[in-house]
Amino acid sequence: MIDDTASTVGHSREESFERGMEALTAIDGAGGQKVIDSLADISPELGHQVVAWAFGEIYVRPGLAPRDRQLVTLGMLTALGGCEPQLEVHINAALNVGLTTDEIVEALLHSAVYCGMPKALNATFIAKKVFGERGLLTAQAA
Repeated sequence: MIDDTASTVGHSREESFERGMEALTAIDGAGGQKVIDSLADISPELGHQVVAWAFGEIYVRPGLAPRDRQLVTLGMLTALGGCEPQLEVHINAALNVGLTTDEIVEALLHSAVYCGMPKALNATFIAKKVFGERGLLTAQAA
C-alpha cells in the first residue's frame, strides 16, 4: 500500500523515481508499466517524470486517498476528452484501488452534466471495454 503520509520534500531524483514506481505498481499495475515502457524509445525522460513526479511526488501526497484521486482523475480525463488511452489505464487503476464498477459508472454518468454527453459516452464505452476485459461486465450494464 502507498504511504501517503510521508513528505516528498527533499527527495533525490532516484528516490522520487523509486517512490513513484512503488505507487505506480500499487495503483496501475501492469498498465502503468506499459505506458512507461512505451516511452522508452521516444522520450524516456517523459516516462521518468510520469513515475518520479506524477506518482513519486503527487500521487503519494497526503490529503486524498488513492480511490479519491482516481475519481478526480476519471472526471478530469473525461472532461478533457481525447484521452481514451489514459482513461483506460485509470479505469483499471480505479478498480485496483477499490472503486466498484457501479461507482465508476455513476461518476461517468455525473460527468455528463459538466462535460457533455459525447465525452461521458466516450468514457463510459472505455469503462465497458475495461469491465469486459476484467470479467466485470454485468448483463444489466451490457
